[in-house]
Amino acid sequence: MRIGFDTSQTGNAKAGCGWLADSLVRHLAEIDARNEYVLYPTFGDVYWDMDGPAATVHIDRPNFQRGLSHSTLAEAQQFWRNPSDDFEARLGEPDIVHANNFFCPHGLRRARLVYTLYDLMFLEHPESTTEANRIACFTGTFGASLRADFIVAISHYSRNHFLNTFPHYPPDRIHVVHPASRFHLQPECPHPRRLAHLQPGRFWLNVGTIEPRKNHRRLLQAYARLKTQLGGSFPLVLAGGKGWLMEGFDRFIEELGLQQDVILPGYVEETELQWLYQNCFAFLYPSLFEGFGLPVLEAMTLGAPVITSNTTSLPEIVGRAGLLVDPFAEDSIVNAMHQLATGQINREVLREQGVARASEFSWQSTAEQVREIYQQIVEIPHLGAVWEKQFLVEA
Repeated sequence: MRIGFDTSQTGNAKAGCGWLADSLVRHLAEIDARNEYVLYPTFGDVYWDMDGPAATVHIDRPNFQRGLSHSTLAEAQQFWRNPSDDFEARLGEPDIVHANNFFCPHGLRRARLVYTLYDLMFLEHPESTTEANRIACFTGTFGASLRADFIVAISHYSRNHFLNTFPHYPPDRIHVVHPASRFHLQPECPHPRRLAHLQPGRFWLNVGTIEPRKNHRRLLQAYARLKTQLGGSFPLVLAGGKGWLMEGFDRFIEELGLQQDVILPGYVEETELQWLYQNCFAFLYPSLFEGFGLPVLEAMTLGAPVITSNTTSLPEIVGRAGLLVDPFAEDSIVNAMHQLATGQINREVLREQGVARASEFSWQSTAEQVREIYQQIVEIPHLGAVWEKQFLVEA
């Protein structure tokens, strides 16, 4: 088979979706020498990385090649919004197209469409994103409910949420395939120069794009209360780039009197992130909504004790290996931090439980499951044919 694979978000500033697509395609390359892969550095009509054609993932294998890319967003929009008669030929005549960035293509006549489902946060918390992003995400997921021949959901929570929202979609065509951590515990992990001011084991850590759904403001308020209760605390590192709707965030830190305690390194490189995970006192992730929560799994993989939310997909990922809190209740967050800081909860036990839990997730297993989906999908009817048959019966 020839598989067209969306790598549009795997460039230099990768976030969750980009890391998932990057890790998945690299592990598919390790286990699949039979099928051909065409990688699309630009994909869809919304997401745009001006460095995408050069910066997105390259796979140096005989059965991997770079596919069609566009030089401007306007050019990409024209191509994806108005599929031409030679649409699939320009995509490289794929048997399967795998979409990974919320965009759902239309115009595929022969190729099967696989769609990665992350979450429906934009429906549950519309206040946490922009109107443009809400429209793009809804258009993509609704399109998938009509056109995707198969959907790969990253958690049971996301699968159930999708089917409850779009009950017309055939449930036997959406399977859960958990991602995994890209990190491995390194006994010798060099201390990055840029983080030289941080002492191992003496800082709290949060990782993720700084945006409303990650609940940074409530976390900061909880941290300020903890400092008051204990008469001081380790610094709090918020590692991640600034996202949307976070105007006034620096001023909020100042209003809490935390400008000397909160460290904002911005987007961190992979080696820096590894050191932060392995050396933090604890990892704090009271997110309001997650389709999976990859930073939590990464933290557990690298031995960080975890405090995270008891909502959405996070209990599914953490199991009994972390402290679960109500992300909407500041008291709940403060109490968990206080218990860990004062030794009421054994940090070493929590760390060991997290490492054991994280070992249950494997990128090789993930890639094998996706490859099996590719094998199966070409043997089932196009979803469009299923709809057509159903409508004829009903008529």
